[in-house]
Amino acid sequence: MNKNDNSSKEGKSKEKKSSSGKGLLPMTDFADHPSTEQIITDTLELNYMPYAMSVIVSRAIPEIDGFKPSHRKLLYTMYKMGLLSGNRTKSANVVGQTMKLNPHGDMAIYDTMVRLTRGNGSLLHPYVDSKGNFGRQYSRDMQCAASRYTEVRLDKLCEEVFRGLDKNAVDFMDNYDGTMKEPVLLPAAFPSILVNSNQGIAVGMASNICSFNIREVCDATIAFMKDPMVDFLSIMPAPDFSGGGTILYDHVEMQQVYDTGRGPIRIRAKYRTDKKNNLIEVYEIPYTTTAEGIIDEITELVRSGKVKEINDVRDETDLDGLKITIECKRGAELDSLMTKLYRFTKLQDTFSCNFNILINGMPRVLGVRGILAEWLVWRRTCQKREVLYDLDRKLDRLHLLDGLAKILLDIDKAIAIIRNTELEADVIPNLMEGFDIDTLQAEYVAEIKLRNINRQYIMNRTADRENLQKEIEDLSDIVRKPHRIDAMIVKTLENIAKKFGQDRKSEILHVDEVESYTADQMIEDYRLKLFMTEHGYIKKIPLTSLRSAGELKTKEEDRILIELEGKNKSDVVFFSDRCNVYKMRVHELPDTKPSELGGYLPNVLSMEDGEKILFMHLTENYEGDILFAFANGKMSRVSFVSYETKTNRKKLLHACSEVSPIIAIHYLAKDEDFAAFSSVRKAITFSSSLIPAKTTRSSQGVQVLVSKKGSVLTSVVRLKDSGFSDPEYYRIRRTPAIGYYLKEETITNRQLSLGEVE
Repeated sequence: MNKNDNSSKEGKSKEKKSSSGKGLLPMTDFADHPSTEQIITDTLELNYMPYAMSVIVSRAIPEIDGFKPSHRKLLYTMYKMGLLSGNRTKSANVVGQTMKLNPHGDMAIYDTMVRLTRGNGSLLHPYVDSKGNFGRQYSRDMQCAASRYTEVRLDKLCEEVFRGLDKNAVDFMDNYDGTMKEPVLLPAAFPSILVNSNQGIAVGMASNICSFNIREVCDATIAFMKDPMVDFLSIMPAPDFSGGGTILYDHVEMQQVYDTGRGPIRIRAKYRTDKKNNLIEVYEIPYTTTAEGIIDEITELVRSGKVKEINDVRDETDLDGLKITIECKRGAELDSLMTKLYRFTKLQDTFSCNFNILINGMPRVLGVRGILAEWLVWRRTCQKREVLYDLDRKLDRLHLLDGLAKILLDIDKAIAIIRNTELEADVIPNLMEGFDIDTLQAEYVAEIKLRNINRQYIMNRTADRENLQKEIEDLSDIVRKPHRIDAMIVKTLENIAKKFGQDRKSEILHVDEVESYTADQMIEDYRLKLFMTEHGYIKKIPLTSLRSAGELKTKEEDRILIELEGKNKSDVVFFSDRCNVYKMRVHELPDTKPSELGGYLPNVLSMEDGEKILFMHLTENYEGDILFAFANGKMSRVSFVSYETKTNRKKLLHACSEVSPIIAIHYLAKDEDFAAFSSVRKAITFSSSLIPAKTTRSSQGVQVLVSKKGSVLTSVVRLKDSGFSDPEYYRIRRTPAIGYYLKEETITNRQLSLGEVE
């Protein structure tokens, strides 16, 4: 009991001390170890940083040869097993042998191998020729067979990956237990770092390198060697992915990727349509996604009601390759539907480039130019080491032939020395003394068979010596002249491009040529009429329904004020007496039957209390002008485009001048004649051209009718609706004007005119 109490007190004491210690990390108190405290930065430096550096340098980030350590160990093991030629062997055999270099589990090694195989399709130019089921890169659920069933060997491309490995082209190091040697890098004779995609996630950094066509990469490297400022986009315009697809080419984005090694590359799926059966067949998808993922996304869109044109979607992938079949409803626009699916699914996806590479053990993010520059520095070293290796072998051979030449000058003397030597061990020293040659030369001479001591053999060896001297002189010249090293690299690249080059799998489509998704594309378009009543009801009736309809239903004592004809994809703009403008898409209004009252505008538009709509107009392009007439006799003419907004705003405040109440609003497609009436029975007729157009919505306009004895403007109508029989009597040529008193003989429709004046 007391012991527990003491422990509790001690724990509280430690907790209090730990919380008060700034930057201190409390350590767990074990039975045999006293509690200690460490500064957290020291702990991270001692324990975490070595782990992070190990992951970065020895696991996740590829090096300039294009491989991670796991790839390099696997391929080198297969090379030592003789799998560059001959028959395939079981994958399990390769996995077991690789464990001598790679101390990880067999499944980790096998998973690495799967991605390198031709059967899996992850790489644009595979390194492993495979037989059996290795799954597919584009499938999430298609699993590879166990390693005991599948067979592998190195692909022919690996001849170029290992070129010069046996000629001291690269350094070797001990494996993890010091029992074997393995190459630090592989002497790839082409820029493999760009040829195949490579992804890796380390600690605090990642690498994501896309693949490029090997022929284009070789051509670009050769061009870069000739001109360091070459335009790479003209030679290798875009990456090339093993899964094909279409790359949406944006010059600015692609230039950013090539220059900095970072940036997005947009890829979209390829498809074909069967309009007879209303089918869409997707046969290539972006490299970054899977068929199952796309099907799940499409299914969710259909379930949520965002896409209504699809009946069924299924995976029909078979031995011929990938195929996702989308069964559509009758009458669906297949291409428009695909444009929508590109927008909402991974049928169009982005590959985020991050060209992070280890250069001399240090991670660096490089563009294409920087990568090729570093690769050339490294490749020149490999090529020079190969030449030096050949030079050393030939010098050793020449050294032996030089000794043989001395012997052949007096072959009888050599035979006599050998014949007269009593002990076998003394043959070599006696030859060295007799002909002034070293041990190696004497050993070589002593091993000559008796049958080779003839004139033909002597002449052939003399000719070999002369040819060897010429070859040594040529190799020495190559070592001294860097441009000859470059010429060898160029020749190798040309041969690789010719031997392993293939046509692009990913097509290039300019982004300007791509039809982007807009919501309007999926909206059904048809002709219709909009009706607005005095009490604020709006009815949207398709013309097909209107033709067979009877009388339009309205509430008692209600009447239709405005009737407009337009399309379902148009915008409808409402002007209120509070100087507000409300906007909405016509397709957002539900279709109304002629027998229905329609929607109530205050509710539809969320209007203010007591607010009233004065004017309504349908538009597709916001052309023309809006004419406002105010009670103070002023009129303003505002360009209708002033009410167009880039964002889908539903309400615009202060849409016109608020100095005086609005009397009338009219739409002007072109200049027209109007009639204006005042409260003192005065009238004018005028052309709208007298009102200058303004772009400012709040413009007060110009004075058109001068106020007399406190009179106000009561109405403005189109001249054709004014009822004037002699409109020229009231015509004004400039503003402002005092107007003319109404004459009964000039009014045709007296009731209309009197009503307007009142």
